[in-house]
Amino acid sequence: MQTDSPGPEERHATTVLMAERAAVLILLALLLYGVMRVLEPFGMAIAFGAFIAIGTWPLRAFLVRRGVRPGAAAAVMLAAVILVVAVPAVLMAPGLGEQIGVVVARGRALLENLPPAAPSWLADLPVVGGRIAQGWPRLQALQGDLNAVLAPYSGEIARLLVDIGQQAAASLLQILLALVVATMFWASGDRMVAQLEDIAGRLGGETGVAAVEAAGGAVRGVAWGVVGTGILQALLMGVGLAVAGVPGAAVLSFLTMVFSISQVLGPLVIVTWGGAAAWLYGQGDTGWALFMLVWGGVLVSGSDNIVRPLLIQRGSAMPLGLIILGVFGGLIAFGFLGLFVGPALLAVGHGLLGAWRGAGGSRTPA
Repeated sequence: MQTDSPGPEERHATTVLMAERAAVLILLALLLYGVMRVLEPFGMAIAFGAFIAIGTWPLRAFLVRRGVRPGAAAAVMLAAVILVVAVPAVLMAPGLGEQIGVVVARGRALLENLPPAAPSWLADLPVVGGRIAQGWPRLQALQGDLNAVLAPYSGEIARLLVDIGQQAAASLLQILLALVVATMFWASGDRMVAQLEDIAGRLGGETGVAAVEAAGGAVRGVAWGVVGTGILQALLMGVGLAVAGVPGAAVLSFLTMVFSISQVLGPLVIVTWGGAAAWLYGQGDTGWALFMLVWGGVLVSGSDNIVRPLLIQRGSAMPLGLIILGVFGGLIAFGFLGLFVGPALLAVGHGLLGAWRGAGGSRTPA
């Protein structure tokens, strides 16, 4: 059977229609590119603000269910975050500066009054004791000449301090912007979630909506796991330091929370309770030093391996092993925000795969 080929007018209309669609797609791509360029400087703040809002969403939902208007709930949430984070940081800043000055002064005094040979307990340490004993003469040669040793590096040290100050200022600005973004999500989150689920439903049906919910649960679980573990470790550290009589327990506890939440600085938690144990030993309190080693190793650092995975899994239906891979893989690939991005991406993939398998399993042969 012979079919009629399209005439010149039909081919012209088809060509015009394809050109119009191509033009619309190009304009849309340019628009999206412009939007991304405009938001690029605030990408970190937007992402971090979204993660803050998702992690604290149950509290915001509780306030709304109690009859609090979304705008008022957002104001309450913002005030709570400022009170919980900013106020303790401001109150502890003077004490932290004083403690750092004391540590520096003691370190310098210790360096300028080194004994002729390494102490026996230090030289007998496993693995590192021999190296410390071998390097002790070089360390002793620095006595009384610390300024001369540091003088050639004064320029590099000054530049390093300037860079640290600039990075701290930039981080503070990002945190402030993240709080603004989180407040916007708290105030208009219901409408944003509805729009996001509508878009996901149009693109992927029920599978798309399930993927959005899985991603939100994964981000919330990681937020609870990271922040919750940091708070627990800080409380345990504070109790142990206070019981052992270590000065500056409140400041060291706050630093422990910061180290734990940052993940990258997580090993410094061990340095904190290990340093406290070393200080106690140096004061002659061997029993309290052993107590601090056990308390820090078993409770403070041990809680990180137990509580964090449980809290993360509570917010997500993914297997625990997949969540851990997402946390560490995201941290390696994307830095701090990868802690949240990694599990969220794996949650989306896991949800899509599960929905696809469910849809495939529901089919019956003809």
